[in-house]
Amino acid sequence: MEISMGADEVINRIKQLQSNGEPISKKQVKQHDPELMRSALFYFPSWEQALKNADH
Repeated sequence: MEISMGADEVINRIKQLQSNGEPISKKQVKQHDPELMRSALFYFPSWEQALKNADH
């Protein structure tokens, strides 16, 4: 599996989704942005942990 986003890009993309008011549930992101989900789970132990990191 090739990871095309860096950890900073994952955080920035999550912040972008949040600021646009887009859904950031695990299921929604898996369906609409699977690349983001794959990259997030590569760098973080869980989707929830990636979200927590984006909130800092």
